[in-house]
Amino acid sequence: MCSIVTDQNIEPQAPEPRNKDVDTPLSREALYELVWSEPMLKVAARFGLSSSYMARVCRLLNVPRPERGYWAKLAVGKAPTQPALPEPRPEDALVWSRDGTPPSRALALPKPPATTRRKRRNPMEPRADWHPLIIGAKPLFEAGRLSYHAGYLKPAKKLLVDLAVTKTGLDRALSFANQLFLAFGASSHRVLIAPNTQQFHRADVDERENPGKNRSYNNLWSPLRCTVVYIGTVAIGLTVIEMSEEVEARYVAGEYVRVSDYIPKRRGRYALDDGWTSKREFPSGRLCLQAYSPYWLAKWTQQWRETRDHDIVGRIPTIIRELEKAASEVARLVEEGERRAELERQRWAAQQEQWRREEAEKRAAKAIQESKEELLEIIETWATSKRLEEFFADTEQRLANFPNDERKDTMDRLKRARKLIGSIDALDQFESWKAPEDR
Repeated sequence: MCSIVTDQNIEPQAPEPRNKDVDTPLSREALYELVWSEPMLKVAARFGLSSSYMARVCRLLNVPRPERGYWAKLAVGKAPTQPALPEPRPEDALVWSRDGTPPSRALALPKPPATTRRKRRNPMEPRADWHPLIIGAKPLFEAGRLSYHAGYLKPAKKLLVDLAVTKTGLDRALSFANQLFLAFGASSHRVLIAPNTQQFHRADVDERENPGKNRSYNNLWSPLRCTVVYIGTVAIGLTVIEMSEEVEARYVAGEYVRVSDYIPKRRGRYALDDGWTSKREFPSGRLCLQAYSPYWLAKWTQQWRETRDHDIVGRIPTIIRELEKAASEVARLVEEGERRAELERQRWAAQQEQWRREEAEKRAAKAIQESKEELLEIIETWATSKRLEEFFADTEQRLANFPNDERKDTMDRLKRARKLIGSIDALDQFESWKAPEDR
């Protein structure tokens, strides 16, 4: 569940002189030892960074660091107790790399909590009215464009709470999401936008109350990263949807209007009505919570739908209990998916090894065949060379009995013939031959 963080996760800054005695990748444990062994300025100087930059690295890796004035208090023996390094949360990085090329590390499988404990609230602690994901979301949604059908909001900002709603249903959706997220927090389950270190995917959203067989082609907004709740280390994606319902609609003046809301204009006796009636999807105002597995290898989805008679807000305690139970199922599906993926990787590796062996055998057989054919050609050349050598030797021997003038002309012709034929030494040909293992 934990991952690796690089400098791509933090805003860049101008490089400073760097001390070479410490290098990255740096684990959480090593960073923890460093920040509690010397002041942050010295730690940052080791990497050529500023102290504020190193503080952000500590936050990303969930590494506690000394408070301001700690080293002065330590010098006089009044420093507070050093906190222990906490267990990494699912969204925390395990390793930090300055150059952006850390080694890969295996990710732990998600696990549900051993026991479900309700968070005890301190009576003196003020209770939050709004969840951080809800604060400031409304104006960003309202400033966006609209989808093709039913007018669903499409904000320009991509890192927002996952809602699929219209402008009329925005307030109810935000209110429900706020109450749900706060209730999760009261049960010690954190709701947040999935960190970019996690490779999560968002389940498909169909806003129709009765989807039917036909696929929905409404271009709904999709966030850049999922909204998830962590139950233990198991992440469960959350999407709040305002459902649409299919009703009779009248096409009037370039738009569709519910037949129940359509008031025909007064017309003359012989005036023609150029509108028509058909089935169309309209936002119903009723909400649906879709919970899903954001893990690629685990397919799981569950929905809670609001009806005309039952408000979804009253079902929040039931939703939390059911998701706490579902966390074990999601974790099991992830483990099973990882096992299947590992078997598939092994099968693929075995296929690749078999393919490599077959290719090697083919290359070896081809090398033997080519080597044999070349050797036969050399032998054939040697046989031809023997015949040519015998021809030239016999010609020279017979020329010995010719008169000088005639012998000279014939010897010149013989030299030209030899030059035309080239080397007839079979050893020259054999030295260029390649054995199968040389190919």
